[in-house]
Amino acid sequence: MTTDPGDLVLDPTCGSGTTAYVAEQWGRRWITIDTSRVALALARARLMGARYPYYLLADSTEGQKKEAEVTKTEPSSKPTFGKISHGFVYERVPHITLKSIANNAEIDVIWEKWQGKLEPLREQLNATLSIVGAKNFSPLQEWEIPRDTESSWPDAVKKLHADWWQVRIARQKEIDASIAAKADTEYLYDKPYIDNKKVRVAGPFTVESLSPHRMLTVDENDEIIDPLEGAAQEGGKDFTAIILEELKTAGVQQANKADKIIFTSLTPWPGRFINGEGLYEEGDTERRAAIFIGPEFGSVARQDLVAAAREAADAGFDVLIACAFNYDAASADLPNLGRIPILKARMNADLHMSTELKNTGKGNLFIIFGEPDIAIEEAGKNQIQVSIKGVDIFDPAKGEVRSDEPDKIACWFIDTDYNEESFFVRHAYFLGAGDPYKSLKTTLKAEIDQEAWESLHSAVSRPFDRPKSGRIAVKVINHLGDEVMKVYRV
Repeated sequence: MTTDPGDLVLDPTCGSGTTAYVAEQWGRRWITIDTSRVALALARARLMGARYPYYLLADSTEGQKKEAEVTKTEPSSKPTFGKISHGFVYERVPHITLKSIANNAEIDVIWEKWQGKLEPLREQLNATLSIVGAKNFSPLQEWEIPRDTESSWPDAVKKLHADWWQVRIARQKEIDASIAAKADTEYLYDKPYIDNKKVRVAGPFTVESLSPHRMLTVDENDEIIDPLEGAAQEGGKDFTAIILEELKTAGVQQANKADKIIFTSLTPWPGRFINGEGLYEEGDTERRAAIFIGPEFGSVARQDLVAAAREAADAGFDVLIACAFNYDAASADLPNLGRIPILKARMNADLHMSTELKNTGKGNLFIIFGEPDIAIEEAGKNQIQVSIKGVDIFDPAKGEVRSDEPDKIACWFIDTDYNEESFFVRHAYFLGAGDPYKSLKTTLKAEIDQEAWESLHSAVSRPFDRPKSGRIAVKVINHLGDEVMKVYRV
């Protein structure tokens, strides 16, 4: 209530995320904090699934037109930049005073304009009444014309009377509108004008986290006392032990349920990078999988995977399964190291709450989503286009990588000029089994241009210019919401 659009709102007690939700709704930036990961997960899900009305920005061409329409002035010719800090276009209530009426010269202009239509009608009305012989008739002045007709008047007189009053009311409406527009106004900040042709979702935001505070002390023998080590000795569990326990119960899920890796055994492994040894069945053969667990807070880098794969090869493992919350862009381009396949399983954010949630083994906590299988083709005039054939998936029953069909992909995006820092969605396409157009139409509760949608429901991109950077990036998302990105040189 005390902020303007674009201001920053800080909420140190997140709860279910109501402050962040409302701040997002009214165009405020926000930071919210909580000690409970359950609260943060609830707030994140609430914001990602929210839809908001799209308010007209004052600093926009549409906003300038609406402002001119409301104030009955010429639209501003100032350049617009879409800055939310300039606020929205709000509804307003006029404060009409005698002074504002007396100083409004536009009223005289309106009166003169309509008088040219009213006077001829009044003269015809008087002439007709004199002809029909109304008793004691004298010409009616404008202020003497009654609101209702007399029953003895003929139809021709009644029609002239109705026409005169119609013009008279129209003149008064225009005068009232002029008075309201010229009067001082009070803005209704809770009622900005809405563009009903647009649906707004939450802006980009990140869930940041800091590792628990850890203080090391020294005892009387100048030896370091680690409080986490003491907790482990007393029966507590560290992050690695918790993840291994969850992994043993949940297994590793892929796009197809039949491809799920189920461990017959999973035990800790005393390696530098390898944290566990898992056994699973590949047909009639038992395979050994090296388990690499990424950091509790942060991303896994390519060099971490390389080091883990080398250690797995030295120890005679058949495959490396990396489990992490995030991977950097370079690590996505590492499907194997020598004979060791590297499977990158993305851990569900729910694992941050593993101590607070029951381990049922039914959730998709560890999900492998393979590389996109694409083809880059010439499109003429120094242009190219991308076609996606599917996603490479590891088949645990055969121990090989196969390509799934495109309908296993929910959507895919192209950054047509990847700068190796940020992924910009420049092309977006939506695939998937069934009728995604119908689902989208139901979700948005609006009619969608079928022809425009068909151009997006495609496994082949529209042609685009060759990238100046020499690289494109393709990001693929499956129906479970997992994503993988790969960079290609062009």
